[in-house]
Amino acid sequence: MNHQLKINTTHPDIRTIGTLLPYLWPKDSPKVQIRVVATIALLVLSKIINVLVPIFYKLAVDALSIQDLSLLAVPVLMLIAYGGARILSQGFNELKDAVFAKVAEKAVHTAALQTFRHLHSLSLRFHLDRKTGGLTSAIERGVKAIERVLSFATFNIFPTFFEIIFVCTILAVLYEIQFSLITALTIILYIWYTIAITQWRTRFIRGMNRLANESTTKSVDSLLNYETVKYFSNEEHEAKRYDKSWIVFEKLAIQNKVSLSILNIGQGIIIAAGLTTIMLMAAYKVTDANMTVGDFVLVNSYLIQLYLPLNILGFAYREIKLALIDMEQMFALLDVPQEITDAAGAKPLVVSKGVVTFDKVCFNYTPQRKILHDVSFTVPAGKTIALVGASGAGKSTISRLLFRFYDVTSGKITIDGHDLRNVTQQSLRQAIGIVPQDTVLFNDTIYYNIAYGRPAATRKEVEHAAKLAEIHDFVTDLPDGYDTMVGERGLKLSGGEKQRVAIARTILKRPPIFLFDEATSALDTHTEKAIQTSLKKLSANHTTLVIAHRLSTVVDADQIIVLDKGHIVESGKHQELLALNGRYASMWERQQELNPI
Repeated sequence: MNHQLKINTTHPDIRTIGTLLPYLWPKDSPKVQIRVVATIALLVLSKIINVLVPIFYKLAVDALSIQDLSLLAVPVLMLIAYGGARILSQGFNELKDAVFAKVAEKAVHTAALQTFRHLHSLSLRFHLDRKTGGLTSAIERGVKAIERVLSFATFNIFPTFFEIIFVCTILAVLYEIQFSLITALTIILYIWYTIAITQWRTRFIRGMNRLANESTTKSVDSLLNYETVKYFSNEEHEAKRYDKSWIVFEKLAIQNKVSLSILNIGQGIIIAAGLTTIMLMAAYKVTDANMTVGDFVLVNSYLIQLYLPLNILGFAYREIKLALIDMEQMFALLDVPQEITDAAGAKPLVVSKGVVTFDKVCFNYTPQRKILHDVSFTVPAGKTIALVGASGAGKSTISRLLFRFYDVTSGKITIDGHDLRNVTQQSLRQAIGIVPQDTVLFNDTIYYNIAYGRPAATRKEVEHAAKLAEIHDFVTDLPDGYDTMVGERGLKLSGGEKQRVAIARTILKRPPIFLFDEATSALDTHTEKAIQTSLKKLSANHTTLVIAHRLSTVVDADQIIVLDKGHIVESGKHQELLALNGRYASMWERQQELNPI
């Protein structure tokens, strides 16, 4: 199954905005809906009052033009009203932002959490095909993109368009329709020009970003490989590679700055032409006694009030376009279907005995890549069964199928007779404890990594698990004890120490079934024997499936199953298999030659 992200290219921006809207209007949250309505109401109030500000200014100018001292109170009142209206407009605008802040942050939070949860619900196949860094980057960019879109929309785009509508309406009502039409035409021409030039400029900006990333990658790669550069005396070669990226970047940067000048000049011409035309019309009306000086001031104030927020329209448009692309990539992750899902009516798995059965299991990663062929075996309750075989025989695939990271192609896997496909995934995985071949720890404390087996466990229980895994004494000897940070992927600990943390984590989980997936393959002989002792104590009287590369680690297993190219070719106890003088005996002989006891 191909899990490449598919992005709808038919009106993708509209589709992305449509995907965002439910987060801003959640059906299950009336409080958020009330905030959205309140935000719109405050926005409208803010813009209505803002549109009234020039009217008070006009009335004050007209009152002052009369030059009658007995009427001095009128312009004073108008100026007070002018100041009060500006305060109210600003106040409602800030209150709108404060009310909407919770809506915006909630939308960002919900979208990020939903995407994160969805990624954890996707199959192992999807995650093996994707780069983890790319997924986390997609979420991070998508979250920031939502914040940018909402910020520009609520602070600039929507308020400006509301104000344009109000101003054009007032101009049409108070004066002739020509004032409104010329204002609207100027703004439309301004917006069209800005969008057209911005789209042209975007290719320069994208090229600059791409080259900046390339030059950064080259410089970092060169400095990380400092010794190699010195070994081959290639300092000048590295400098030329670095310089080559910057030559093209320099050219694009110049084109970007020139295009910005073209954008600013064109915007200035359009604004100046519209403003001059309306001012000439207003001046003519004043001289013709059809308008007052206050009307002239009012028209001029409206135009300046409209054009100021339009100055960042190009920047806002470009940022929103780029943000929508990032949002689209994040939302596209939500469209990736879940390969492994709980069946309708699936019930939690209740393990009574812990009998694990593989019944004629076949599995293919792809139709062309067949892994398991008619595999059948049973792990009796409280017994230990070992799976051995060469690399690629299908051993690790069996462990992944047991955890239901994949579904079998045919046949079935059962625990106490329950088909794994008919129980909930959470209860299934809770019933199995694993000590993997490659123990990966979280970049946190030793305590956190052990407690991860059962986060609700008490400190006493965590320390008891550490004692059973024979790592407690080591931890307490450390300066920070259980609060010691293990580093990225646990790199501050040795292989044996990491394995013991993994064992302690599994002990704390207290599962009825254990799976050891080549848990000691990367360890030295001394450490391996110590770990093996811990594993035997851990799995005593538990159903245990051991996947092993070193045959010496499974000689005491109740049954050993030999896999070859997805087929079971032999099975029996250690001595029985040696007596067969077949595949197992051959493997044993080779390992004894390489690692004699």
